[in-house]
Amino acid sequence: MTRAAQPASMSDNGPPPGAALTLYAGPVMHARMKPEEHRFTYDVFSILIDLDHLEAADRMTPLFSVGRFNLSSFHARDHGPRDGSSLRAHADRLLEAEGVERPARVLLLCYPRILGYVFNPLAVYYAYDAAGALTGVIYEVRNTFGGIHHYVLGVKDGELSEAGLRQQQDKLFYVSPFVSMEQTYRFRLLPPGEAVRIRILESDKEGPLLSATFNGTARPFTSASLLKLCAKIPFLPLKVMAGIHWEAFKIWRKGVRFHPRPANGSSGKTAPDETRGSLKAG
Repeated sequence: MTRAAQPASMSDNGPPPGAALTLYAGPVMHARMKPEEHRFTYDVFSILIDLDHLEAADRMTPLFSVGRFNLSSFHARDHGPRDGSSLRAHADRLLEAEGVERPARVLLLCYPRILGYVFNPLAVYYAYDAAGALTGVIYEVRNTFGGIHHYVLGVKDGELSEAGLRQQQDKLFYVSPFVSMEQTYRFRLLPPGEAVRIRILESDKEGPLLSATFNGTARPFTSASLLKLCAKIPFLPLKVMAGIHWEAFKIWRKGVRFHPRPANGSSGKTAPDETRGSLKAG
């Protein structure tokens, strides 16, 4: 897939798309630094969907549906409480609990279902005020055995600059059997515009251990663009799930230490959204 030049700053990137639905295509990269080096890159594509305009998103192309089977689709029950209830209300509740005022707009970046199947290791909610300023981010982390956890972070003074958003969070949710719970996440985001960038640096007390990135370029959500991406990256969700297990197998072959899941699923801290443990590369 051709790599497009990406904006270097918030100003270059522009405001979030006004459309109810936008495609972002680009590479996902994971790089483990220790105790054994391991790196992989896959081409993927995500959707950015406006949680206040799901009906408009449902009408954008005959090949995409909200809440119904199609070539590509979005289902509320794949996220949040996973009961089909309003994801906008869910995001509002989580943000309010962290002291973030009710946003004027919430956009969700995630993988779509393809032919009825999806797996999202990470989905990101972006909350904006009436002036279009980013006020909060929800990092929805999932594992391969059904667990889900939300890291909810308001945008604090000094975190947002021309370079993007910088946030930090202690790890609370067991994700990989090859990474201990004693970790800190450092998030580096370029919020959605002409491009979207997500970088997560996971570090222990001795320094960086794992870097994961997604660099996506915006494309209008049309039948032609969707078909083109599905042809270049067929069966996207199966590719994601297979890639997780394949890369985990290669890490195991390198002799990386196995960390069993703590009895309470975390490091003794509360993780109310968690259900069970996981197997994820890295």
